[in-house]
Amino acid sequence: MSSGKCAAGIAAVLMLAGIAVGSDAVHKELHFKVGKHPMVSINNTYGPIVVKAGGDHEVSVLALLHSDKVELDQSKSHNRVDITTHLLPGADGKSGLVEYEVLVPPEASITLHSDNGRLRVEKLRGDIILAGNDGPIDVTDCAQGHVHVRTLTGPISLTNVHGHVEIMSVGGNVIMHGVSGTLVAVNSNSGRIEYDGDFGEEGEYAFTSHTGNIEAVAPAYASIDVLARSTNGSVQSDFSLEPRHAPFILKGANSLAGTLGKAASSVKLFSFSGKILLKKRQN
Repeated sequence: MSSGKCAAGIAAVLMLAGIAVGSDAVHKELHFKVGKHPMVSINNTYGPIVVKAGGDHEVSVLALLHSDKVELDQSKSHNRVDITTHLLPGADGKSGLVEYEVLVPPEASITLHSDNGRLRVEKLRGDIILAGNDGPIDVTDCAQGHVHVRTLTGPISLTNVHGHVEIMSVGGNVIMHGVSGTLVAVNSNSGRIEYDGDFGEEGEYAFTSHTGNIEAVAPAYASIDVLARSTNGSVQSDFSLEPRHAPFILKGANSLAGTLGKAASSVKLFSFSGKILLKKRQN
């Protein structure tokens, strides 16, 4: 394929993905042959990274560079692919912007970083490490691997994710729908934590905030062992829990401890001043 046709093809794909193509944009297309369980790392100072499941033995990268003030550094060693956005002298948040759309094998393990861009991952089965500052982070339809997310103020959304999940946020809200696993741990300073799932897989669910509210919604058939406490906030539950001993003194509307069903999963909800709600899903 000629370079002109290749660039036109890349532009068409990026436009379909909702990525704006300016007149000064530079298009890059990279392909890497990989084996089973490859590791892919992308470090992007400015701009989004979207990663989806693709073919079994190839990593494909479509990149839109917004100016000639930025380059892509790439390397492949054995079964690992590393891509880094390289800012040239004079680059800033606008001229240094790079937008990535990446296809990887479903079982690939990935590490993504962007200072201000959106990070989105879909339909993977490997380990996922995502780090951002103020850009949104989305993980959808991923299972079997470990998911580690770290951000400052960017909102975090997990949908239909099953595995080992650990999230740390300073001020971003954390929203989870259909998330389950052996461990689902969320720690936020001021952001809101929302969970809507079934607390399944005999897991440990630990949601902790300092000033943010915590809301957990579960079905009537949930099998949970609950400990909840807010030092300066309130704790409310829609469930009729069987009382149990707690490792702390239960104080009126500030804490609760109890079990539901066979208490297969441990649920711990702690906040310093946020409000805690354990709600029964309305079918």
